[in-house]
Amino acid sequence: MCEYCGCQSLTAIDELTREHDHVVNMIGEVRAAHAAGDTPRMAAVAGRIAAVLGPHTEVEEDGLFPALADDFPDHIAGLKAEHRRIEGVLAEAATADAQWPARLIEVLDVLREHILKEQDGVFPAALTTLRGPDWAAVEAVRARVGSALPVGQP
Repeated sequence: MCEYCGCQSLTAIDELTREHDHVVNMIGEVRAAHAAGDTPRMAAVAGRIAAVLGPHTEVEEDGLFPALADDFPDHIAGLKAEHRRIEGVLAEAATADAQWPARLIEVLDVLREHILKEQDGVFPAALTTLRGPDWAAVEAVRARVGSALPVGQP
């Protein structure tokens, strides 16, 4: 995805970006399953997306966002609201009803736009706004929650 500002040279942002890239690839898998009418496959991939987004969201909300909230309160609040919406629809995979595939496709569109907002807005803003202690806080959250990227994921 984005490589213009240099924010990916920071380990914390690079890890978040790699998770975004992995999620975008899985969104493609969901779309293919949807086109094939394969709701069980959609649910399985939705579960994998949720697994990656769990720790990813914690790193953002407990590490990155607090350092940006004073300067960008409305933007951060909007991103958090999108996190809740996305999590809610992904969680429905276990009890999917007949309308769930359409809700999932809709929320994956939201997720794709959400990723672009973070990559093109939040991450570059973090590069210019956060200082040493802020980055240490982000790294501490990552150390606590880990990552759900598959082993060997670039």
